[in-house]
Amino acid sequence: LLTDPVVPCGQILALHLSIPSIFFLRGLPCSFDLQATQCPDPPSYVPRTFTDNSDRMTFIQRVENLFLKSLEYFLCNFAYLPFELLASDVLHRPVTMKELLSHGSIWLKRMDFVFEYPMPVMPNIVFIGGINCGKKK
Repeated sequence: LLTDPVVPCGQILALHLSIPSIFFLRGLPCSFDLQATQCPDPPSYVPRTFTDNSDRMTFIQRVENLFLKSLEYFLCNFAYLPFELLASDVLHRPVTMKELLSHGSIWLKRMDFVFEYPMPVMPNIVFIGGINCGKKK
């Protein structure tokens, strides 16, 4: 099942039908993609979304990054609670977002290290960064 994990209804369906799922995404809020695939995500190195920080941060930027990562935890748990409840009802067992997304077979990420910072990834993550970049005139 080819699905977008931002709204995990496709993944809930894939788990209910016991079929493999392929995620097609740019990135997930709250770093759920990194947590689900068990990629390293230290706040001292990986900049949070919407901060405009690079992988070379000052001490103040690292503290800001740590604060935003801890704030993301509470906000994302609140935002994705309806999907966790839906998945628990459909699958008849308690499910978290991290557990739900960890069953993805392949992650097709629309990013490229040319435009982003390099990061360690797991073998089931494939970068397909050129498909959303227009040709320069």
